Amino acid sequence: MPSTIDIINPLIEKYIEDHTTEPDTLLDKIDRETHLEVLKPRMLSGKVQGVFLQLFSQMIQPKRILEVGTYTGYSALCLAKGLVEDGVLYTIEVNEELKERIVNYFAESDSKEKIKLLIGRADEIIPTIDETFDLVFIDADKESYSLYYDLIIDKIAEGGYLFADNVLWSGKVISDTAKDKKTKALQGFNAKVKNDPRVTCSILPLRDGILIARKS
Repeated sequence: MPSTIDIINPLIEKYIEDHTTEPDTLLDKIDRETHLEVLKPRMLSGKVQGVFLQLFSQMIQPKRILEVGTYTGYSALCLAKGLVEDGVLYTIEVNEELKERIVNYFAESDSKEKIKLLIGRADEIIPTIDETFDLVFIDADKESYSLYYDLIIDKIAEGGYLFADNVLWSGKVISDTAKDKKTKALQGFNAKVKNDPRVTCSILPLRDGILIARKS
């Protein structure tokens, strides 16, 4: 099989993009500046995924959100739109070089008082957060997804949701002969969640694949 495949027909992707609500001014700024000034801009959630995260957060109306992998803050701001009045979003970013940029973007947001940015290793920070989460979004180093899941699952409320990005990994997860560590790690993560009796899960072919799991 080829190393990557088109998960969705590019023309369908373009149609979806064209028929998705436009981002607000701040999100548009983050998107533009990330692509101009930051390495690996493809890591940005972008309009389609951002609106998806916003809508699900608004449906769930979480009081506590945990995000693992802030990058430049786009997805955090989308998720924060669904927080209840006294809600809080914790977002963890390992790259300290992005801190000033993220802080400045958050300062421009109406959600600035609801977001707590934590800089450091997620596997060290997660155990220190004494919260129960209604919504978790994992979008960080792929080889650690299973570890993050193990650290987080007991912190998710009954009826709470977990989202994990890039779980189709450009289609490489369907390979029976995958050798690269990230593909194998994601295959293991997807199987782990599927076989966990505590959750009900599915995978949506949105962008690079989003796994959704609801804790029973």
